[in-house]
Amino acid sequence: QVQLVESGGGLVQAGDSLRLSCAATTSGRAFTSYAVGWFRQAPGKEREFVAAVSNSGADTVLANSVKGRFTISRDSAKNTLYLLMNSLKPEDTAVYFCAADTSRDYLIRGLGYYWGQGTQVTVSS
Repeated sequence: QVQLVESGGGLVQAGDSLRLSCAATTSGRAFTSYAVGWFRQAPGKEREFVAAVSNSGADTVLANSVKGRFTISRDSAKNTLYLLMNSLKPEDTAVYFCAADTSRDYLIRGLGYYWGQGTQVTVSS
């Protein structure tokens, strides 16, 4: 079982940076058993994949829309996932969710088993 709690969202201006955190509490399996990632959902739109990192932290994948601007990382000692967002744009406005699954493929496809409640990111122009 995994409980995920996101934090760090807020209202920023275009061009600003923001770092999201996702604190994980696990039972049974260690945090390092899970691939973890970020998704986002804007009003009136479907949830979309943003970024994922493998259970070891060695491999990352990013959506084309955020490559070069966002960085995903994990600190397994702190059971925490991060998303550093630079050069934010108004189109990045969304609720950001973290997710976890033992399968990175399932996670990237949006089929992750565990999800957080989300944190709002609003980017003004």
